[in-house]
This record gives sequence, structure tokens and C-alpha cells, in this order.
Amino acid sequence: LILIPAFTGWAIAQIVKVPLEYLHKRKWNWALLLRTGGMPSSHSALVAGLAHGVGLYAGFNSAVFAIAFVLAVIVIYDATGIRRQAGMHAAVINTMIEELASGHPLKGEQLREVLGHTPLESIAGVLLGLLVAQIMWWVVL
Repeated sequence: LILIPAFTGWAIAQIVKVPLEYLHKRKWNWALLLRTGGMPSSHSALVAGLAHGVGLYAGFNSAVFAIAFVLAVIVIYDATGIRRQAGMHAAVINTMIEELASGHPLKGEQLREVLGHTPLESIAGVLLGLLVAQIMWWVVL
């Protein structure tokens, strides 16, 4: 029961990325359905929906909610911190490869630069996860 709002929030976040990207770049990018990064953060939606669902089901004063909350904080921190920095490193490395390739016949595979999330993307994911969990809680009860 608790997994349904968590994975529904995740799925909605993944699906919403495609039209939002189209509005931003005027190009359909269906690969976003299976990739990390982008607006909103599906990682944040998943763990926020899970933690909120646990709180609604088991109580916000329960040990299991505390575990779900700490897990959510770690995942969101990782998505906006470490993975975001890895994406920035990929961008610098890709630029270096392009510069080297322009002067030499060097072929290099480009690294994915969108690995993490901006704080706004994570906040949007958290709000989506909370909203989905709350609506599903009302519908189930």
C-alpha cells in the first residue's frame, strides 16, 4: 500500500519530464523517460512519497517513518549534491575532449552531463511525491 504512492510519484515525475523538456527546448526527447536528471526529480518524488506514505500509514512519530525520512534526506542530498557535481565534471571533460578533437583525430565518447538535479528540481520532486502520497491516502481511506 505504501509503495503505490511512492512509485506513482516517481512515474509521474518521469513522464512529466518529456513535455517540460519539449516546452523548454522545442524538441521531443523520449529518452528522458528512462534517464536520471531533469525536472522534476523522480528520485525526490519517490522517496518523499515513500516517507510521507509511511508517515500517514504508520504515524509520523514511528521509528519506520524516521528511517524513511532519513533515507529520503540522503537520496535528495545525493541527487542535488554529489550527482550534480559529477555532471559538472562530465561537462568539463566533454569540453576538453571537444577541444582536443578539434586539433587531433581524437575520438572520445561524450559523458552524460545531466546526472543530478538542481535544488529547484529536487524541491519539485519532493512536492510531487508529497502530493501524490496525500491524494492517494485520501482516496484509499
